[in-house]
Amino acid sequence: GNHITFPNYSADELVAIAGVMSDQLEYDIDQSAYPVFKSYIEKRMELPFFSNARTVRNAMDRARMNSAIRTFERFAIQGENGGVCTVEDLKAITASDFQILLDDIVNADLDKRIFA
Repeated sequence: GNHITFPNYSADELVAIAGVMSDQLEYDIDQSAYPVFKSYIEKRMELPFFSNARTVRNAMDRARMNSAIRTFERFAIQGENGGVCTVEDLKAITASDFQILLDDIVNADLDKRIFA
């Protein structure tokens, strides 16, 4: 069969790809979140089944879910601001949203770390 091998992107290139993806999805990544995301990508690159931009897309999907959970917790559960959030709140991806992904890798059982 045909097989084409592409070189891996660098961690910095993958961080830039995440920025483009967030713009396309109309999310705003907080500047403090980029170093956390880069740390996640660097750790993830060491694990099997790393797939460059696909891994970034999966991470962005998880970060968006973490953002939604965080926002729901703040406004719907805790009742911050009378339960009213802004568009900016809904679009924000913070360092904590990526930290969850990084923690999953760092705290995983070494024998079971396949992907995160």
